[in-house]
Amino acid sequence: MTAWLGVVAFAMAALSAVALYAGSPHCMWRVLRGRPRSARLIGTLLALASLLAWAQLFGVAAGLGATLASLMLVLVAQPYLALFIGSPDADTTADEKA
Repeated sequence: MTAWLGVVAFAMAALSAVALYAGSPHCMWRVLRGRPRSARLIGTLLALASLLAWAQLFGVAAGLGATLASLMLVLVAQPYLALFIGSPDADTTADEKA
């Protein structure tokens, strides 16, 4: 049970990071650009759900650390993934094109 809860908590944190990145004006994934407000709302709700899952697994203090670590791992990796394997115009954001 606990291993699955850890996988689910990390998946929610990763999806939260993707949604928060999609809501950012610096998003380099052309596919994710569209509705930044709803993306930020979904990202925040998923981050809270991930925090609850990690807190259930490890306790509140360690759960907060695990949530932040898993969020930051995915958030830091996304611009590099967009640049190296993403869209051809990944070096420019939506704000730079306008």
